[in-house]
Amino acid sequence: MRQVIVITGLAQGMGRDVARRLAAAGNSIAGFDLDAAELDALGKELDELGVEHYLTPLDITDRDGVLRFRDDVLAKFAQVDTVLSNVGIGFFGPFEEIDLEKALKCLEINVIGAASIFQAFIPAMRAQKSGKLIAMSSLVGVIPFPFESMYTASKFAIEGMLESIKYEVEPFGLKVALIEPAQVSTDFAAKIHKLPPEGSPYRERAQRFINRDNELIKTATTPAQAADKIVRVVLADSPKLHNQVDFMSSFFLFLNWILPKGIRDTILLNHMDIKV
Repeated sequence: MRQVIVITGLAQGMGRDVARRLAAAGNSIAGFDLDAAELDALGKELDELGVEHYLTPLDITDRDGVLRFRDDVLAKFAQVDTVLSNVGIGFFGPFEEIDLEKALKCLEINVIGAASIFQAFIPAMRAQKSGKLIAMSSLVGVIPFPFESMYTASKFAIEGMLESIKYEVEPFGLKVALIEPAQVSTDFAAKIHKLPPEGSPYRERAQRFINRDNELIKTATTPAQAADKIVRVVLADSPKLHNQVDFMSSFFLFLNWILPKGIRDTILLNHMDIKV
């Protein structure tokens, strides 16, 4: 059955791949992003597929804009079946040295941004007694990674927020799901990797972490493979709460469930080549 699906951050990357796949399956797409030119290009692709869509340039931190977007979407489609919160930015650096104002921006976009789009559409979904709220989380939302403390904090917050929301909205027929990738072969990490300055006590280990991450990216799940799995979660009638899209996230989460913390920590430090 055709769905009306809202996707934030769909102009590029996995968000775009997911939107195109969902549209190719006959679903209507509504979404926003900052990149107006890429949105326009995506709109033309959706036109060629012959599906209804509503795309508009918008900043996820514009609260009033998100509410106007909600009103426009409901006016056009009358209902929304799924909301996929895909907007997010990375953040890298030793905690001791990070700029907390920039860290606040990461939390604002990753956490409050997701909260704003979900809060906007829950009333309509509750009234229709159906709907799915899906958030892009991360492996680091379950297993913290060094040098990614603020990004980790944002994803832990997403995990806790969605698990809490689940208890509140399930009685009204709404479903909640998290998608927890480890690594996907995009330039997401490369955009945020920045070495600590010369003289930093963390510089050498951070360099090893970056080098290892760059190696892992070469054999990571491709955006197309990840998008296929995300689409299956989006289209599922009753998606699982926790969903992985790549082997590494599934493997590390399995170890996280069965091993003592000391052993898990040793595996992680060795895996990322940052053992002292």
